[in-house]
Amino acid sequence: MTVVPYQKSGVPEEAGLSEEDCKAAAWSYVPGEPGNPPQRHRGAEAINMSVAVATGIPLPHRLYELPGMPSLQEKVYDWVAANRGKVPGDTPYCEQYPEECR
Repeated sequence: MTVVPYQKSGVPEEAGLSEEDCKAAAWSYVPGEPGNPPQRHRGAEAINMSVAVATGIPLPHRLYELPGMPSLQEKVYDWVAANRGKVPGDTPYCEQYPEECR
């Protein structure tokens, strides 16, 4: 798994996303292979998929697929996303690496 900031040149386009898509939510992206199209997961599903891949345990994504869970988790994700500016965190990528941003 590789985590990349969408602000880095070419990242949204490589995943088949727009900058607006990336501003709105977190995404996980699995490039396609012959016979398998690319996979894109948005919001809470992307977080679940990322945790599953990072830990090597599919349980987080399987829990997301249970009846009612997508709706519940997406509501929580939307609340966190709407309030993320109020949560302490790392210095934004473009402040750290302005030469790599558009």
